[in-house]
Amino acid sequence: MDYLQLEEWIEASPRTVFFGGAGVSTESGIPDFRSENGIFKALEKYGRSPETLLSRTFFHFRPEIFFEYYRENLLVTDVQPNPAHFGLAKLESEGRLSAVITQNVDGLHQKAGSKNVLELHGSIYRNYCMICGKKYGIETILQSEGIPRCRCGGIIRPDVVLYEENLPEGVFEKAIEEVSSASLLIIGGTSLAVYPAAGLLQYFRGDHLVLINRSETPYDSMADLVIREPIGEVFSALDVCK
Repeated sequence: MDYLQLEEWIEASPRTVFFGGAGVSTESGIPDFRSENGIFKALEKYGRSPETLLSRTFFHFRPEIFFEYYRENLLVTDVQPNPAHFGLAKLESEGRLSAVITQNVDGLHQKAGSKNVLELHGSIYRNYCMICGKKYGIETILQSEGIPRCRCGGIIRPDVVLYEENLPEGVFEKAIEEVSSASLLIIGGTSLAVYPAAGLLQYFRGDHLVLINRSETPYDSMADLVIREPIGEVFSALDVCK
């Protein structure tokens, strides 16, 4: 059984790294705004795609609509980690997992107990003033209306990577280091269609590549093991994660 092979590799690997996307969080109830349903909802209400609404250009010219969409779709805080999050945290606590690299901005990996989490696209829990740099928590955005502003008058923006923006300085480089030194790379809950994050695969030189995703990815032929099951179910079945 595929699960047994994965478990065998985890137990034998001296250095395992996990790289995950939106599919890891959808099982906790966080909607995927890039799914067909998410795109439809954005087009129906705003007449624009999620990629446009969450772009740097749109944020600059229409911040009031940006924050309306952002609060509705990305500020989802009343959710809990699922078995995948908890399983990864357990592996790390036992020294079996080196790092979690995530495209998600929801903080669920940390909530489950993971420590070395590389957030490629930032976090909704960090915010800052664009003028004075003062830092704010998520409560400021949740409790504000319209465009949130600092006492100095500057816009308080989320510390998340918008479309048209570069990844956080140093984070992608650290992710490359982790992938390059991994003997086992587990990729889950991502279609591997968003760059430059998907480009991390080119740095893997380890023994085994595992892809866990409910749909096909462009890299399936490169993987040593492909599992087409919900990632939470997969980690629930692994004895090493219990």
